[in-house]
Amino acid sequence: MKSSYFARLLILSICVSLASASGAAHAQPAKSYEPQVGQEGKDVVWVPTPQALVDKMLDMAKLIPKDYLIDLGSGDGRTVITAAKRGAKALGIEYNPDMVELAKRNAAKEGVSDRATFTKADLFESDFSQAQVITMFLLSSINMKLRPKILDLKPGTRIVSNTFDMGEWKPDETGRADNCNGYCTAYLWIVPAKVDGTWKLPNGELTLKQTFQMISGTLKSGNVVTPINGKLNGEQITFTAGEGQYTGRVNGNSMEGSLKSGGNWSATRSGK
Repeated sequence: MKSSYFARLLILSICVSLASASGAAHAQPAKSYEPQVGQEGKDVVWVPTPQALVDKMLDMAKLIPKDYLIDLGSGDGRTVITAAKRGAKALGIEYNPDMVELAKRNAAKEGVSDRATFTKADLFESDFSQAQVITMFLLSSINMKLRPKILDLKPGTRIVSNTFDMGEWKPDETGRADNCNGYCTAYLWIVPAKVDGTWKLPNGELTLKQTFQMISGTLKSGNVVTPINGKLNGEQITFTAGEGQYTGRVNGNSMEGSLKSGGNWSATRSGK
């Protein structure tokens, strides 16, 4: 009988020990997610933007507190967090849910969760029409796929890319970060107004051909046809026609401005 009693006691002791060990294992905190440079993503591998270039990109965009920034492929959240530290509201769009949660934790650590938010989404299916500034570190091929959507954004929207361009749409500004090793070049584009077409002036006709922010065409007044060349900066338009230097602002199907030599001008798009 004693032998049976001690056997049962031994079995009970073993069971308690195993239960304790199992409980201790479950009590261990889960290991925090740590992304690996070069890890696969939906569209590109993950490589963090050097902080020096993040700062340069936001400087080039002339980010101010009233701006709303959207970062496409936000990774660990550093661009969004830096924008929030500058007083702006910012959103990061990221497909990897683990990266989204990591970015949220990073924002909380920096005390900017009220201005820095993150969402798990496909950037090709996302709406970023409300942004004044868009940042990205994608590939040129991805930028090109996004280009039509970007060109339909509100004129004046600032787009800044780390390293990768948008094909024949030449940047309005190129910058390079100091004290930076690898991926240190930034490109800035300002979404131009759409002015392609024929415009009626009080005393003539303006025909414009637009290639992104660059414009060319003719100014016809009576029987005189003068070639023009110019550029758009968001809604701002400048062009020369012979000796005349025109500056103005585009507002949908109308535009108006002034001549360097004096006086004002206005035009309305034909057929509108």
